[in-house]
Amino acid sequence: MDMSFDQLKSMVIFAHIIEQGSLSAAAKHLGLSRAVVSYHLKKLEAQLEVTLLNRSTRAISLTEAGEAYYARCRTITQQAHAAHQHIENMKNEPVGTLKITCPVNVGLQMIVPALNIFKQQYPKIALDVMLTDDVVNIVKEGIDLAIRGAPLPDSGLQANKLSTLRTCLCASPAYFAKHGRPQNPADLSKHQWVVYKLSSSDVTLTKGSRSFSVSVKGSISTNNAAARTAFVEAGHGLGRIPYYDAQPKIKAGTLEQVLSDYNLKNIDVYGVFPPGAANAKKLRLLLGFLKTYLSQL
Repeated sequence: MDMSFDQLKSMVIFAHIIEQGSLSAAAKHLGLSRAVVSYHLKKLEAQLEVTLLNRSTRAISLTEAGEAYYARCRTITQQAHAAHQHIENMKNEPVGTLKITCPVNVGLQMIVPALNIFKQQYPKIALDVMLTDDVVNIVKEGIDLAIRGAPLPDSGLQANKLSTLRTCLCASPAYFAKHGRPQNPADLSKHQWVVYKLSSSDVTLTKGSRSFSVSVKGSISTNNAAARTAFVEAGHGLGRIPYYDAQPKIKAGTLEQVLSDYNLKNIDVYGVFPPGAANAKKLRLLLGFLKTYLSQL
């Protein structure tokens, strides 16, 4: 026999009759008339061709068939309540999993520390964090949020700007001792560079209304930001490095900044996500949290 929506409703009403102890109490609890509750009970018994309840003027009791049937009706009622409660919890106290992808270096130095605090504030949100410098297909991989240095406006994805990162030109003291320090933008083309393959091969410097563009070349190139910084720190050439990465090493004396009176193009950091994903409260919370956290760095 196929299950109809009306029969499911009758099963839920039957479970409430048992739990409330009477047809009248069940009717009051459900906001129905006693006649409607009685109708559903009689309809169930007719469909099943068994008696579910022994009824008297003062009490009801389950028959053997009714006891077995009630156990299953109760399960259905509990599962329906749990499903409803799960949605309410998602609206009021976010739960579920956020799958995040992020470049390795910015992930380790900025995003992972932020996520540590976010997880403490929202312990019921599970985090699945993938650090990679590859551009992941976030729709195909089921990613909720990708941290990227460009909004990718032609991809059909949505983007939310999270922060703007300053950059600076650096090299090691050993490199400057061997090759000299560039005194102006024109000198930069005479130097070796550690080339970061995921950014432009040109470096643009500005001062006031003047702009200078330099094509960078070197014998070492990499697609990993942490490796780029390590090669620069080891004395293999100049590098354009995000300030958050360079600053501790400048303080430690392993890197030195050059041409600091010129401005370099900043890096805009975006949270990129599939269309419609921002409707999820857990993602909205994370985007807002990251924007606040990164603005304080």
